[in-house]
Amino acid sequence: MTESYVIIGDGIAGSSAAETLREEAPDAEITVITDEGEALYNRILIKEFAKGKLPEAPISIHDESWYDDRDIDLQLNTLVTNIDPDGHTVSTHEGETVGYDRLLLATGGTPTQLPVENSDADGVHHFWTFQDARNIREHIEEADSATIIGAGLLGIDLAAICGAQEVEANYLMRGDCWWRYALTEEGAEIMHEAMRERGVTPVFGSGVDHFETNDEGHVTTTVDPNGEEFDSDFVGIAIGLDFNLELLQDFEIETNDGVVVDKYMQTSVEDIFAAGDLTRFDDVILGEQAQNGSWGSAKEQGTIAAKNMVNAESEEFRWVSSYSITHFDFPFLSFGHPTIGDEYVSKKYSETEWRRVALKDGKVVGGVLIGDLAPQSTLKQLMREQVYVADTTEALVEKELSIDDFAATHEQ
Repeated sequence: MTESYVIIGDGIAGSSAAETLREEAPDAEITVITDEGEALYNRILIKEFAKGKLPEAPISIHDESWYDDRDIDLQLNTLVTNIDPDGHTVSTHEGETVGYDRLLLATGGTPTQLPVENSDADGVHHFWTFQDARNIREHIEEADSATIIGAGLLGIDLAAICGAQEVEANYLMRGDCWWRYALTEEGAEIMHEAMRERGVTPVFGSGVDHFETNDEGHVTTTVDPNGEEFDSDFVGIAIGLDFNLELLQDFEIETNDGVVVDKYMQTSVEDIFAAGDLTRFDDVILGEQAQNGSWGSAKEQGTIAAKNMVNAESEEFRWVSSYSITHFDFPFLSFGHPTIGDEYVSKKYSETEWRRVALKDGKVVGGVLIGDLAPQSTLKQLMREQVYVADTTEALVEKELSIDDFAATHEQ
């Protein structure tokens, strides 16, 4: 009998799964259902579009013909309203019922809303989809002042958009530096100075008490908990993701701030797999559950999930992720899990070059590189191979880094 596979979500996790399923199961029925109105696009490049650096054309990765050519049924603008694990079916808002032998959840998340007055006013933006980027670009080009909230990897995208569009902005941060869980103040100051050079002012020990609006309901002012007011024609908020788990409320499936999966991307429910942002997976490198929202990680999870959907427990997810920023005149990259270490080593080499490596139980678990990204391959290899480096931690921040520096340790 012909196997049938259903994928909910057409981000990079869902799309890579669909592609792999077709390769692994040439005769299978494959259905991809997404509530978005367009096929897979590059979430990494939408920030460049919003900055005014790219037209729309290069951002789309797949058009509908890509799915037709592979005999994949793509259903756009379609909302799944119910999953029946016992009947092996999903239902859509249009009343259609689609059967499956195996199902992949790749529904991702929705930007977390700021729970303050007027956070839904006109002119307040979140940044996640291509349509978000279009709305941001249209609005920022007309704005004179901006406020950004969210001192993480998505928040800095919004700050960079303001800088590129030459809109003066205040960047409100609760702590004393940007991405305080992964950077020291010394490393973060490199990023702060780059922001200031582009007209974005970091404001520390701050946040949002409420927004004020004009008579038309458009945001005009951001008021922080200290009572300070910031002019805000444009507001960008990036304080995290709420994972799209609504579909899972009607049946028992293990969740823990996301969908729990094993190293094969299998959930606790038979024949249901999950991949991408919403997963809390068994990280075989760390030896514990982890989450990672990077593009590369989601793509690999989709691929691994698909292989195991066709051939049970055939391949495990083993991945060292990385995330790069290209907003400034120097490169920036984080890898692995830079915020979970129990020990850190860091070093500043110049005004635009800095490195920090996170360790746990004497092994590399992540890090951040600013300026010089050349050491990333060695650091990722040390993490991937779980090399014990507790006795050679200072070597991790040597200017020139080679796997040979850890050869003796590696051989033990």
